[in-house]
Amino acid sequence: MPIRAGNNYNGNSAIPTNRVERLLRERELRKSSRASHSNDTTDSNGVTEDSEHDLHLRENGNREFSLLDQYLEGAAKALSEGWERPDARPCRQRLLVVANRLPVSAVRRGEESWSLEISAGGLVSALLGVKEFEARWIGWAGVNVPDEAGQKSLTKALAEKRCIPVFLDEEIVHQYYNGYCNNILWPLFHYLGLPQEDRLATTRSFQSQFAAYKNANQMFADVVNKHYEEGDVVWCHDYHLMFLPRCLKEHNSKMKVGWFLHTPFPSSEIHRTLPSRSELLLAVLAADLVGFHTYDYARHFVSACTRILGLEGTPEGVEDQGRLTRVAAFPIGIDSDRFIRALEVPQVQEHIKELKERFAGRKVMLGVDRLDMIKGIPQKILAFEKFLEENPSWRDKVVLLQIAVPTRTDVPEYQKLTSQVHEIVGRINGRFGTLTTVPLHHLDRSLDFHALCALYAVTDIALVTSLRDGMNLVSYEFVACQDSKKGVLILSEVIIAEL
Repeated sequence: MPIRAGNNYNGNSAIPTNRVERLLRERELRKSSRASHSNDTTDSNGVTEDSEHDLHLRENGNREFSLLDQYLEGAAKALSEGWERPDARPCRQRLLVVANRLPVSAVRRGEESWSLEISAGGLVSALLGVKEFEARWIGWAGVNVPDEAGQKSLTKALAEKRCIPVFLDEEIVHQYYNGYCNNILWPLFHYLGLPQEDRLATTRSFQSQFAAYKNANQMFADVVNKHYEEGDVVWCHDYHLMFLPRCLKEHNSKMKVGWFLHTPFPSSEIHRTLPSRSELLLAVLAADLVGFHTYDYARHFVSACTRILGLEGTPEGVEDQGRLTRVAAFPIGIDSDRFIRALEVPQVQEHIKELKERFAGRKVMLGVDRLDMIKGIPQKILAFEKFLEENPSWRDKVVLLQIAVPTRTDVPEYQKLTSQVHEIVGRINGRFGTLTTVPLHHLDRSLDFHALCALYAVTDIALVTSLRDGMNLVSYEFVACQDSKKGVLILSEVIIAEL
């Protein structure tokens, strides 16, 4: 299962794994309570010592229990036999996953021809294991498609992958994605602070970026509303779509909406520095359930709602004028069986053989990261350089393989990071390399799934060194592929705290 059963943000671990199980448990507790209550002492007239108010509450409660029993019986039948449509055909409940990017990358080959490839990323890796729902994925295809013919052909091609595109033009993408999402929210949520350019220019750009952000969220909502069917569960993802729960609820208040954040949520003192702090919090609170990776992130969110909005935080979440938004921690995981099965594929076995021959006699260290400022890649390779300096005997006995997947290549800060990493890599290989071997192999691209599994399988030491991160899944993937190798996993303090 990609999503492990989470706890409420108060850290209570004694909680069933799903809503039906929770209700079943509550029903048994209520039955036990009523049974024990019937044995209570009575007065001489045979009337219990309850007040009239308590009796009224119990009568109303009994009617609710009866309705609950009917619901649970139907839910249990649905879980065991599968849901049925009006025409008696069995089906599973639909899950609409809404994220900024689709799990596939689209490349145009002709006017009405498209090539689709599975994208890399933690969200994609995690949700590949969702089996209980009939899922549909709604998001941006990562490409500008201005013509109607192209939009129709891409929509048709994506439908085969159970994907539904949201078409964003270049200006919206620049202002919404590169601007507000990655220039404002991303740094703030990772404690890097707001941009420090000229304040007047920042204010102007902030206003236009925030307007584009809300506009883009509404465009996502329009696509969801178009494809929504009664009974669907809508699952919104990440900081790109913080306004989406409000947009959806304003259109249909009965829609079941959840929102999950894949990054840290900062403390209230950091979040209050954001000019649009209140609007974003209120928009997220429109969801029925708000999820985070860890208890700390959930606690920060509840604290922000109480200190900034003046709302009441409860052990269940945040209450606003009688309406409760549940807040909980749901540590994300991977479909480990997918990686374990891949190790038996002939193609992977061939990769493993080649890698063992290539690095025979050397310990293999591995880093797999996006080339992002928070991933600690420069710090990792500088630490490797220091290790080689202080341990000359290991210079021809160890190799570090660093996979650095490019991201946000049109953002100046990321361009500087790329140049910095390349400079350090060149210096290390120049100092400690030979004509036949180099100590550091650096790849500016992603690997396909089978090649990555093979690399995990031959690795002796995996390094996950994020400076601040959401739930990093590389550690899970490495362990899943280490059945025979039994290698070592080295984690930064930040990752250890989150696992």
